[in-house]
Amino acid sequence: QVQLVESGGGLVQAGGFLRLSCTTSGRTFSSYIVGWFRQAPGKEREFLAAIRWRSGLTSYLDSVKGRFTISRDNAKNTVYLQMNSLKPDDTAVYYCATAAGPGARYDTWGQGTQVTVSS
Repeated sequence: QVQLVESGGGLVQAGGFLRLSCTTSGRTFSSYIVGWFRQAPGKEREFLAAIRWRSGLTSYLDSVKGRFTISRDNAKNTVYLQMNSLKPDDTAVYYCATAAGPGARYDTWGQGTQVTVSS
């Protein structure tokens, strides 16, 4: 089973940027869809972006299009989430997760990485 590890979170000022990484221990991402989500205190978990590992096809939450970019590095078996022009509202725990394919539920999750954006 894929085990996921996120990294790259931290404290950043509004307008700044961060790049989150999601890598696996065990199996490779292979044919999976890898998604990024976030959950702010008192709010529901929110989908942000996803990438199909084989094709590289991406999808985004409309509100982050143009600010967030999901990408993959096949050689490093890593998925990234580049986040630019960060806002205090982006403060949350960010998670990566995998789904077996289109329409499948995300069933493997990382432990999350905290992103805090100060005003």
